[in-house]
Amino acid sequence: MTMDQALFTAGPIGPVEHPTKTLRDLIWSSELSFLMEAHDGLSAAIAKQAGFKGLWASGLSISSALGYRDASEASWTELVDVVERVADASGLPILVDGDSGFGNFNNARLLAMKLLKHGGAGVCLEDKGFPKVNSFVGDHHRLADIGEFSGRLKAVKDTTGNDLVLVARTEALIAGFGLEEALKRADAYADAGADAILIHSRKSDADEVLSFMKQWQKLPIVIVPTKYYRTPVSTYRDAGVSTVIWANHAMRAAVAGMREVCSRIAAEESIAGVEAVVATLDEVFGLLRYDELASAENRYLPKHE
Repeated sequence: MTMDQALFTAGPIGPVEHPTKTLRDLIWSSELSFLMEAHDGLSAAIAKQAGFKGLWASGLSISSALGYRDASEASWTELVDVVERVADASGLPILVDGDSGFGNFNNARLLAMKLLKHGGAGVCLEDKGFPKVNSFVGDHHRLADIGEFSGRLKAVKDTTGNDLVLVARTEALIAGFGLEEALKRADAYADAGADAILIHSRKSDADEVLSFMKQWQKLPIVIVPTKYYRTPVSTYRDAGVSTVIWANHAMRAAVAGMREVCSRIAAEESIAGVEAVVATLDEVFGLLRYDELASAENRYLPKHE
């Protein structure tokens, strides 16, 4: 079987043969791993072309691409649909931003089952109630009760076992409760069956995340340095961080690029000026493997004289 054929041969849970194992290996690796945000099939294909080995299906980015706010406005079914397209377009393992699980333990385990069937390799749940709001919007972030959220984690683990990587995300620092609360929650979520802990911060430096790292490394630690982007990657390696998520940059790049191009076309009433700064059609065709379609036509369509 050729590589082209392999990518389009359905497996038990998507186009990757062992997506969960691949994601687990990335997160548990002794080397620092990176996950790139993808919010649709096109951004997933671009991330793969850039060399990333795993993807982050960002709630913010997917919501934005669908025209929603990151405030539980997109439904879990819409999320699952996008994840399936990301999986098909990339063939990469995907850690899915499952927000707070779209409800209680029952909603969370239903989401996990559907993600597993449609190409997700892992799900990340954050300890907020439903509906939630993006961590960088406003100052009021209500945290879920530790016991109730632990029940959500247990329900996912009992339902999917080791077939889905479970990352527990604590928003204790986002909500202003401090390091002690973050440590307490990390302990509880580890006991509930989480495979890794995501510690999140909205500060412009990594100090509180690094303080957490010094006191807690019972499981792999995942970080999202959207706000503390000036911190060098070497600092994360030295601290023992497992995985860095570049969480929303493909979407933000698309917004900036589309705004510039649309504004120029509107002002100039012409597309001549932007031709040099947009991708060529041949680049688009190559990215989405139109050549595979042509070779498949030669294999499968009857040839008429």
